[in-house]
Amino acid sequence: MKNNFGTNISMTIFGESHGPCIGVTLDGLPAGFKLDLDKIDKDMEKRKAKGSISTQRHEEDKVNIVSGYFNGYTTGTSLTLLIKNTNTQSKDYSEIQYRLRPGHADFSAYEKYHGFQDYRGGGHFSGRLTAAIVAAGSICRQILESKDILIGSHIEQLYTLYDTPFSNEYPKLVNQIHLLNKKDFAVINDQVAHNMEQAILQAKDEQDSIGGILESAILNLPSGVGEPFFDSIESILSHLLFSIPAVKGVSFGAGFQLASKKGSEANDSFIMEDTIKTKTNNNGGINGGISNGMPILIHTCIKPTPSIYKTQETVDYKTKKAQKLNIKGRHDPCILHRARIVVDSMIAFGILDLLMSKNANNILEKETIYES
Repeated sequence: MKNNFGTNISMTIFGESHGPCIGVTLDGLPAGFKLDLDKIDKDMEKRKAKGSISTQRHEEDKVNIVSGYFNGYTTGTSLTLLIKNTNTQSKDYSEIQYRLRPGHADFSAYEKYHGFQDYRGGGHFSGRLTAAIVAAGSICRQILESKDILIGSHIEQLYTLYDTPFSNEYPKLVNQIHLLNKKDFAVINDQVAHNMEQAILQAKDEQDSIGGILESAILNLPSGVGEPFFDSIESILSHLLFSIPAVKGVSFGAGFQLASKKGSEANDSFIMEDTIKTKTNNNGGINGGISNGMPILIHTCIKPTPSIYKTQETVDYKTKKAQKLNIKGRHDPCILHRARIVVDSMIAFGILDLLMSKNANNILEKETIYES
């Protein structure tokens, strides 16, 4: 029963959806890094519920740094961030305490914690805890950006609607990332945004929900980052991304499309342009679990929000009898546009940890030996 992850830096999350607060502790951060608190606020803003396409639970989500920070800089000791829960409606859950909500962790939580878990709003399993992840990830992103490493995501697919994919041209891709990181609804093609928002509203009117896929890119990560086999880039990032509630699929580069290609089509030929590069990027910037210097491309599948207002069949865990379930409360008809910053934050944490491993190894590495 652990809620922490990381090797060189560690992240520990704590709290429940309807508890007094949620929070996160980052341990192992370098001392003397100047934090931009405005950037943290802006990242938190991207995750907030806005308008009719999101839940009507509105939290201030003000991040309070209670340790590891002094006079504007990290101290090198454990950095702990707290976020208060101020807008809870726990009574919405008291009536259905034992009615197992389809798609939720209610049944598995009862089986693991024997009824001692906080069931209100999903408790520790709630997407509410991703607010703490965003706060921690914002700090990690600031450190990476100081090294010119950029991370950004867009809504590649929402239900049956598709955005323009990331560009294969590096300068254009950089520009896309910068523009996306300024948007609340992260799409490359602004014309498709309206249709996507209408699809969310239609699902809401139908008392239902929809999901989709996020496409993420990591730019300017040096080659040679990653620790095969078990701490490869894919291993670490997949582990982190699958920790996000509602994530049901992760792929890299061309991903499952590689299943329908031949080796001659899937292989990325090497070329020389100022430095060694690949002509294509089917492998998403990773070979053997290690970065090759090309943009790292990731696809993350987010399932439809399980909390829907339609009547559903279920079982009462206490009586073991069939029941009809009509949920109350405030829920998102789609979380894709809010999950974007959560995915970026998890990626930032994983990449920073891997980069620190690479830098630690550099101390003892010898110069490259070329044998004739």
